Amino acid sequence: MAPELPVIVSQLPSTNDASAWTNARRLAYIRISGLNGSVTGTHSISDPGDRAPGPGLFARHYRMSLRRFFVNDTVLDVNGTAFDLAVIGSGGAAMAAAIAARQADKTVVLVEQATLGGTCVNVGCVPSKTLLAAAGARHGALVNPFPGAPTSAGGVDFAVLVGQKDELVGRLRQAKYADVADAYGFEVRPGRARFTDENTLTVDGQPLPARAYLVATGAEPAHPALPGLDEIDWLTSTTAMEQTELPESLVVIGGGYVGMEQAQLFAHLGARVTLIGRLAPAAEPEVADALRAVFADDRITVIEDRAVGVETEGDEVVVVTRSGQRARGARVLVATGRSPRTAALDLDAAGVKTDDRGFVVVDAQQATSNPRIYAAGDVSGAPQYVYVAAALGRVAALNATGAAGPRPATVDYTGMPGVVFTRPQLGTAGLTEAQALAAGHRYECRVLGLSDVPRALANRDTRGVVKLVADADTGRLLGVHAAADAAGEITLAATYAIKAGMTVDEIADAWAPYLTMAESLRIAAGLFRNEMPTSCCA
Repeated sequence: MAPELPVIVSQLPSTNDASAWTNARRLAYIRISGLNGSVTGTHSISDPGDRAPGPGLFARHYRMSLRRFFVNDTVLDVNGTAFDLAVIGSGGAAMAAAIAARQADKTVVLVEQATLGGTCVNVGCVPSKTLLAAAGARHGALVNPFPGAPTSAGGVDFAVLVGQKDELVGRLRQAKYADVADAYGFEVRPGRARFTDENTLTVDGQPLPARAYLVATGAEPAHPALPGLDEIDWLTSTTAMEQTELPESLVVIGGGYVGMEQAQLFAHLGARVTLIGRLAPAAEPEVADALRAVFADDRITVIEDRAVGVETEGDEVVVVTRSGQRARGARVLVATGRSPRTAALDLDAAGVKTDDRGFVVVDAQQATSNPRIYAAGDVSGAPQYVYVAAALGRVAALNATGAAGPRPATVDYTGMPGVVFTRPQLGTAGLTEAQALAAGHRYECRVLGLSDVPRALANRDTRGVVKLVADADTGRLLGVHAAADAAGEITLAATYAIKAGMTVDEIADAWAPYLTMAESLRIAAGLFRNEMPTSCCA
């Protein structure tokens, strides 16, 4: 087979006129595969004596015979055109990339093999938070701290809640994804994407030509190698939110953010819940302790041990831990992490390296080991927040298309916030105490109990803490961590303060509206210079 050579070609004729095709023959190397059984392989047709089919046959059959063209190493379609960027996926990273590319006047196409919108809107952030809101409303009615305004809560129609969730998801998918794609003028093409070599992406077997590619396929619930697990009908966070009946009891394996949210969601709806795993493993110790107390109040049994096996006894499932403890429930929900969606892409064929967990290896510009292929979002091993995915998608698009200019775009993670939507919320921004130490800071910390926060007192719920980490030499705020009602709003303010380089003295002297949870930032900052009790507003 003759080698494929990069050449410059003109726009291919869209006409059946033989003379136009005669001219095109002088300009291109064309791969012809099985044209009427007469020709196979790659043939130069610049020589009039070539045995390639004549122009009339080209005109009649070019759509089935011309597989790809090369323009400066760029694969072209049969009309001689290529997208500036082809994105695999349609979630947060993919949409942000497409928008950034279109704003830079680049052509872009998204490829989606499943449902438009990716994880967040379909099976992640949106559905879980609306169900958590419903569960929180019911639980709030049951634990109402105001006897003069009594409330109560009855049983749960889980199918109705799931239907309400599905309506919201469908509405947001249309408004925030389909309508946005139409507004910016980019196509979302259905189909299964796969790389066949370092330069070629196919969709359902057909080449999709582009000057650069972006892998933004996200991640999915991990499937742990737990003996006995595959013998039962186990749930993930995705399938749990698709059920139509509330389980009477549930064992949650995994104490991270997904496990904590799902455990409290089902407990607040009335299920008996046991959680196995270290609770809030990435949180500051003081914050994790506050959540432990809350889970105890919620009658969620927490076994901080590792699951080693799953058994069945009658109608119940039993999860066995390393220390021999046994947790029983009607259903088991596994939340032990997330795995990248890369199996179907054939990244090896594209020369794209992955790490030992399968996540795509990228540099600070989101470039992979193949200079034409970028990756962004959860699939790249980044912090699994949709706003991080969006930021990385934008960076990847700017760098992949050259729109970033001479200075490559990167993401600054300073002050990055995170929220676990338990009740109370777990919020974080910036460095933990351990991270500050690892970064070489000489640091100080202060911890404020919510019993010293007027808003918590007014709410009659003082469970929780706010912890600040500051540089001991400069006083600059490094991190804020909270278990509190509206901790997400607290950490948003903290992110701004950290990004601005504010000191704890500046925060203590800044305006803070009274009787807000965010006021806890000012109160906690004041502890760095005075740990004596304070008056309400002083």
